[in-house]
Amino acid sequence: MKLSFKLASAMALLLMAVPANAAKTITLGFAQVGAESEWRTANTESIKKAAADAGIVLKFSDAQQKQENQIKAIRSYIAQRVDVIAFSPVVESGWDTVLKEAKAAHIPVVLTDRAVDSKDTSLYETFMGSDFILEGHRAGQWLISYLDKKGIKGDVDIVELQGTVGSAPAIDRKKGFADEIASHPNLKITRSQSGDFTRVQGKEVMEAFLKADPNIQVLFAHNDDMAIGAIQAIEEAGKKPGQDIIIVSIDGVKGAFEAMMAGKLNCSVECSPLLGPQLMQACKDLMAGKKLEKRIVTKESVYPAETAAAAFPSRQY
Repeated sequence: MKLSFKLASAMALLLMAVPANAAKTITLGFAQVGAESEWRTANTESIKKAAADAGIVLKFSDAQQKQENQIKAIRSYIAQRVDVIAFSPVVESGWDTVLKEAKAAHIPVVLTDRAVDSKDTSLYETFMGSDFILEGHRAGQWLISYLDKKGIKGDVDIVELQGTVGSAPAIDRKKGFADEIASHPNLKITRSQSGDFTRVQGKEVMEAFLKADPNIQVLFAHNDDMAIGAIQAIEEAGKKPGQDIIIVSIDGVKGAFEAMMAGKLNCSVECSPLLGPQLMQACKDLMAGKKLEKRIVTKESVYPAETAAAAFPSRQY
């Protein structure tokens, strides 16, 4: 009896020593798309650093651009009973089943960078990231303005390097750009193919484009890495990127700024990967019982080549 009383007293004292308002350590399970580009690498670094700075335990997985790997990771996080699940979906469709599993387990889900195509928006708390359709519009707006300044009035053949098939940025950037140039019938997308957001495939697809059509005047790439790969293909074909072929791409990574300063890329539309601090704040807000905005849009700019040198020193990615 005495031992039981002493043990109970010790436990009571231990509980009293812990402040009533002590914050619970938050555990976040994050399922990343992969490491396919400079942008994605910067995005991963931002998330890892922000989690460490915020004192949030991060369980991280790399899906290597495969949906089945992301679904497996999310199910693992559900089994581990993490506090919040976040992920950048490889593609838009096919998520309802696993998201319903997370909802049934009462684990909130945050979408970062890319959206899902689901009619049931209750399956996730918020989607934070860029407006991809707007990025496509901005690329089209810049091109129209540039051609006007150069006095180019005739038919313009445009080739398009699309991102990963079925992914939100590929779908939306294509739509935004096409909608923007629709009122200019002289601007025609003659070829469009996926380069899967990678330099290697961007180069390979551009090589095929150049063999099929020696009269390409403009390249619109859904990301900078594909554009950088395409630049190599253009040079190997004996043409001057940025001069013989006008190039506009999306992301705003350092590699794009270097290409612009070298006169090989004409414009990069910014898409910021630095979502880590926003994501960690969202996790804290959710754990505090706060309601998040359903859509959180990041602020971004457009960088024509003539602005690259001035902007480059301050680039974080």
